[in-house]
Amino acid sequence: MPTTFDSPRCLVSPRRAGPYPPWASPWLTDEMDLGDFKVLSFDCYGTLIDWETGILSQLRPFLAAHDIEADDAEILGGFGRAESEEEARAPGDPYPEILRRVHSRLGSHWGLDPDSSTAEEFGNSVALWPAFSDAQEALAELHQTYRLVILSNVDRVSFARSEQRLGVSFDAVYTAEDIGSYKPDPRNFDHLLDRERESGFERADILHVAQSLFHDHEPASAAGIASCWIQRPSPAGEHGAARPPDTKPNIDFHFRSLADLVVAVNA
Repeated sequence: MPTTFDSPRCLVSPRRAGPYPPWASPWLTDEMDLGDFKVLSFDCYGTLIDWETGILSQLRPFLAAHDIEADDAEILGGFGRAESEEEARAPGDPYPEILRRVHSRLGSHWGLDPDSSTAEEFGNSVALWPAFSDAQEALAELHQTYRLVILSNVDRVSFARSEQRLGVSFDAVYTAEDIGSYKPDPRNFDHLLDRERESGFERADILHVAQSLFHDHEPASAAGIASCWIQRPSPAGEHGAARPPDTKPNIDFHFRSLADLVVAVNA
């Protein structure tokens, strides 16, 4: 069933008239408008692709087969901690290898012996993770107004499969594999700014759209990039399958879904 963009839940006015969110950027003006931007840079996993459903669909059966009882919040919390630590420890490793080690660490956390076969399946599971129900139609709508860019913590092969699910051809794709580091490393946002500048777009032209405060909004804020928080619901709370940020990032626009962002753009 097609998504209908008729029930906006914009938690920050498209023209920035208060009330301001807790982390509104102090250096932005009340006249800021979604129409001020030319480029939307997207995180993919957690924002466009429902990685929590994908992660849980792999880890729930694994734990159940060993009679391990853990709720979704515990599983996702453990994943978020292990993933961020592995990405920081080995920033040059491809994402499937990061996932394999995360799987092994989670198994060890629950007292299980290493299972290389299941870890391999988990490492290759990104291609199976579903898109959010509003993603495909929202992206098609937004592409009529904006240049669409991906800044993602995965490898090129994994993202290519996800791009097929999203049904849109992005104008540029920047992955951790290309950059040699994982968000929230500032190098990833420097790469975004450098490559977009080469394409004729400046910092002020870019709005970064993402779910993760830790991976995306904290480093985007540090880089002076305006940001839009898509706060997808999660059993793990507002941080989802990611660790909490170290500081409170600036949040410039705040929606509960991509569909709501589209409504605000078209308002």
